[in-house]
Amino acid sequence: MNRILIVEDEERIASFVEKGLRAGGFTTTVVADGDTAYEYALTGGFDLVVLDIGLPGRDGFTVLRELREARVTVPVIVLTARDSVRDTVAGLEGGADDWMTKPFRFEELLARVRLRLRTAARAPEVTVLRSGSLTLDLRTRRARAGERTVDLTAREFVLLELFLRHPGQVLSREQILSHVWGYDFDPGSNIVDVYVRALRRKLGAEQVETVRGMGYRLPA
Repeated sequence: MNRILIVEDEERIASFVEKGLRAGGFTTTVVADGDTAYEYALTGGFDLVVLDIGLPGRDGFTVLRELREARVTVPVIVLTARDSVRDTVAGLEGGADDWMTKPFRFEELLARVRLRLRTAARAPEVTVLRSGSLTLDLRTRRARAGERTVDLTAREFVLLELFLRHPGQVLSREQILSHVWGYDFDPGSNIVDVYVRALRRKLGAEQVETVRGMGYRLPA
């Protein structure tokens, strides 16, 4: 049974994540500060770490950097309220295996946990998604449309990643809201349409198709 270290100082979120992971069959340990997190992760007794950034003691960036400097290779999924591109890039370049922003859907976190555990047990996964003239590098967080490099916000990045992982598939607004905005979304919001328009402006109007009455899709 896989052991997961949850590093989160907000009790409500820590309890939410712990209960969900235990229900999913994992053994969990929760710590609420960076110093304890570093000491626990250094033991090698965990298969994966879910790590917040804003922590008492060492912050999450420091914990991550010092673990990698100590050659601790345990997969780390950062789960944080920080959604700036600068923070995301700093975390991924600092050794994080994945980055999720709060609010979030637990189903997505669970899927990413399982993916990272599988990945740790076999060859590395593909880190560049491609469809037509679009490419998205999941490590460097860089998007390209043809020969152009495109700057994306954190939400735009997640939205494009979702489309690229499901080329040709129609995604409803509800599916997109759930995946990109998590448990805190408003089903009546038009935020999906706003962000799709933003992607079209940056990538090209033909890159995201509207399927009337159903949702959006990336042409296969």
